[in-house]
Amino acid sequence: QPIRLDDVLVVQGDWGRVEEITGTYVVLKIWDERRLIIPLQWFIENPFHNWTRQSASIIGTVFLWVDYRMPLEPLRAEAQRVCEAAPEWDRRLCKLQVTEAGEKAIQLRLLVTSASSGQNWDLRCKAREALVDFMQREYPQHLPLMRAELADTVNERKVPEAQ
Repeated sequence: QPIRLDDVLVVQGDWGRVEEITGTYVVLKIWDERRLIIPLQWFIENPFHNWTRQSASIIGTVFLWVDYRMPLEPLRAEAQRVCEAAPEWDRRLCKLQVTEAGEKAIQLRLLVTSASSGQNWDLRCKAREALVDFMQREYPQHLPLMRAELADTVNERKVPEAQ
């Protein structure tokens, strides 16, 4: 049985909870209170995400971009503090990692777990806001910067002349 009442599904980019299942269609209550009516046959012919097939617990991600000079340990400690203070956190995972090093900044990924997708959404928003606030207060100089190379004169970089 691929879907049940109250399962959380992602269907063609829409996240929602199964509100009703009939012999011909499924009603998906979208997060913004809309209802998506999907023919039952669609679920047989198309792939979809069921976030609650085995369990409602879920891992969520928060991405942040920071300057290369940002010390990571204080940010990791703050992420842990935020998780421990959040009732939405189920205590399974709260981990901050560097996931990309671009030419201008590094990307950090915070993984957090919750008992349900709704709680995980709230926890991710709470953690993102708290980490941005922490960086603004404690490390404003390490927020991503746009660096520019300035030339003393326009003529320093001449285009080779055509011969």
